[in-house]
Amino acid sequence: MDLPIDARAAQVEFLLHLGDTTLILAQRLVEWCGHGPALEEDMAVSNVALDLIGQTRLWYGYAGELEGRGRSEDDLAFLRDAPLWRNLLLVELPNGNYADTMVRQLLFDTWHYLFLEKLCASSDARIAAIAAKSLKEVTYHARRSADLVVRLGDGTALSHERTQDALERLWPYTGELFRDDAGDRLCAAAGWAPLRETLKAPWQEHLARVLDEATLAMPTGEWMQEGGRRGRHTEHLGYILAQMQFLQRAYPGAQW
Repeated sequence: MDLPIDARAAQVEFLLHLGDTTLILAQRLVEWCGHGPALEEDMAVSNVALDLIGQTRLWYGYAGELEGRGRSEDDLAFLRDAPLWRNLLLVELPNGNYADTMVRQLLFDTWHYLFLEKLCASSDARIAAIAAKSLKEVTYHARRSADLVVRLGDGTALSHERTQDALERLWPYTGELFRDDAGDRLCAAAGWAPLRETLKAPWQEHLARVLDEATLAMPTGEWMQEGGRRGRHTEHLGYILAQMQFLQRAYPGAQW
């Protein structure tokens, strides 16, 4: 594909952002393996993580091809330091209790579904194909997280309290989902992706319905965190990468 240098760079950044976000969230979710509140949940959350890793490979594969520097999926996952990661801050936050994890999933899954749905109409056939495949999985993710948040919010007094608390604490990290930068506007102008701000209204509408059923109050705070997509992360990302990248760093070039 013959693209201007700035357009190619913006598209690579866009693909890395999607791949980084799904991979870091997958890493967080696999931390629940063997620790879930029930066997069924233990298996379900691990399967969601596997779905996200599969999506990561597709985004990284395309990013590596467009970049033209010969970097593989493994290179992108295991040989970049924290300032070079473009994931959303929301997904790198610690799991906390199960209400924390499920609220984070609801906030992310709802956005993820809406974004992938738009990407299915991308003018880039490869992006559209990856989005269409991923959307089938994310449809389940979004339904599952909404169902669990309803069960937790409308459950016992303790589960309601913990779920509302999780919602309040995670809310300041949702602004980054809808903030467009120069690269986003370039991608939108080329027809590769939608402007993120266009997803905010349907995201809020869906969330309002779920929270109403869950007897939870939607936060009203307007101050939002940002920086993940520019390589400014919380302290938590460094610990995730230290664990995830240890083997490749300890044995450079090792192959399975």
